[in-house]
Amino acid sequence: MFNAATESGGHWMIPKVGEVFMIDLGYGGKIRPAVVISRDDSNPAWALSVLVPLTKQSRGSKYEITLPRVPWLRLQSYANVLGIASVEHHELVDKRGRFDASVVKQIKDAIRWTFDL
Repeated sequence: MFNAATESGGHWMIPKVGEVFMIDLGYGGKIRPAVVISRDDSNPAWALSVLVPLTKQSRGSKYEITLPRVPWLRLQSYANVLGIASVEHHELVDKRGRFDASVVKQIKDAIRWTFDL
């Protein structure tokens, strides 16, 4: 099992943008997938990444991005940018897959819209 905080050759493994991990973000003890959206940084100040949780329920809002169907997610999924959170790297233990740059761009565009940036 991949663990983002595992040492490999003396270097910490840093999660990459677009990677999806199963994580407990404190939503009623529910473990759910979340996508890393923080920039790739080879020398981060903290062992933290910013993630957006994925959900299987859509409310049809601008705060959600419909994700492409991928074999490593059982159901149609949506990125919920209102659930944005930072997570310590040692908590990222179950990597499921990775979305490409075009999907990450859609999520980041929704975040910019959400925060009026």
